[in-house]
Amino acid sequence: MSTTLAMINLDGPDPRAQAAFYGALLGWETVHAEDEYAMISGEGAPVGFGRVPGWTAPPWPDPEGAKRYHLDLAVDDLDAAVARARELGATLPEHQPGERWRVLLDPVGHPFCLCPR
Repeated sequence: MSTTLAMINLDGPDPRAQAAFYGALLGWETVHAEDEYAMISGEGAPVGFGRVPGWTAPPWPDPEGAKRYHLDLAVDDLDAAVARARELGATLPEHQPGERWRVLLDPVGHPFCLCPR
């Protein structure tokens, strides 16, 4: 039996905005955009974004230690990638658990990591 990753889906309050942010960050195309759902596609598995009414961002850092999924994105130049993500609307929280990578929060509050390739 073979299993492959077909797609990643992230919940949030605004699928179009999430698709625009991650599409610009990754250089991927928005292939579908509605109020309830949007999708980007490029190298690797596509990423979808579903609207969840009443959605709230996970805390960062999470004092309860309830780890959730997050994206690790490989970059060639960490400082340039952090600057680009911030230009697109990400925030750089003060708490950084490591020195080789950076945790950022996307415009709706999902944590993601930029990691040197």
